[in-house]
Amino acid sequence: VQLVESGGGLVQPGGSLRLSCAASASIFNIPTMGWYRQAPGKQRELVATITSGGSLRYVDSVKGRFTISRDNAENTMYLQMNSLKPEDTAVYYCNARSIVFNQWGQGTQVTVSS
Repeated sequence: VQLVESGGGLVQPGGSLRLSCAASASIFNIPTMGWYRQAPGKQRELVATITSGGSLRYVDSVKGRFTISRDNAENTMYLQMNSLKPEDTAVYYCNARSIVFNQWGQGTQVTVSS
């Protein structure tokens, strides 16, 4: 499955963005999908994950601000980001994994700055 992110951009602190991750094939049976980010000079970190059963997980720094979701009918995963902070600036990557694959998208830049 190929993954393509979109929706990144430049936003002021306190603003919102919605990232999309479009898959080239059905995501219905993909056990875990998630969003990761990598800021300059830092390691890639987990932002949020969602399982095929709907279980959610968030890194503490985004809890209450970000919401992950998946639309199996549209083969798309989303990340709604509200109350953005400058420290959220990073390249955001979507991920899909199972016991037989671990696929990444190309990334989309999110910059939070006034």
